[in-house]
Amino acid sequence: MAIAFQYNKTSLQALEKNLKMRQRTLPTIKNKESALRMEVKKAKDELHNLEQQLEDRISSYDQMLSLWGEFDTSLIHVDDVKMSIKKIAGVRVPVLDEVLYSTREFSVFSSPKWFADGFNQLKELAEVGIKHEFCVEKLRLLEYARKKTTQKVNLFEKVQIPGYEDAIRKIKRFMEDEENLSKSSQKIVKGKREREARMAEQTK
Repeated sequence: MAIAFQYNKTSLQALEKNLKMRQRTLPTIKNKESALRMEVKKAKDELHNLEQQLEDRISSYDQMLSLWGEFDTSLIHVDDVKMSIKKIAGVRVPVLDEVLYSTREFSVFSSPKWFADGFNQLKELAEVGIKHEFCVEKLRLLEYARKKTTQKVNLFEKVQIPGYEDAIRKIKRFMEDEENLSKSSQKIVKGKREREARMAEQTK
């Protein structure tokens, strides 16, 4: 990234101010990136765990497949989910608080004995599935934030800070050269005047 600047003191001061701001901010951004990396790893582990739970629940469901044919699925329904927002490493992520079900009454005498267990199994399966969806979204948001933070770290560390340092060096070198040139010019002018003054003295 080319840093726009002019060869003067005002431009130098502006560049130095921008450089200091980035040098001060960089450790904070690096800490955030590190925290996000850790949270992404935790979310991946949580997702893996939920996927395993989901597989186990489905496997247990499959084992009773012949019985599920008797079950009236309209007896239970997921109505809504209660959720809240939590900040993780500065990122707002959705958190599942509660799954709200509605159930219809059924006759315990005319229905198979396992229906009550069937209710619980379906609730558990639904809850794990919903938790899994929430975890997928949490991981997506954390991954996106981590990616953006890493890009910012790289921009500051590899592009902007070296760019500002290089521009500051160029301005300082130019100003030093200009000052040296000015001093040399002054010496030449002074020498010329002194010679002229001596010659004027000699002609008197």
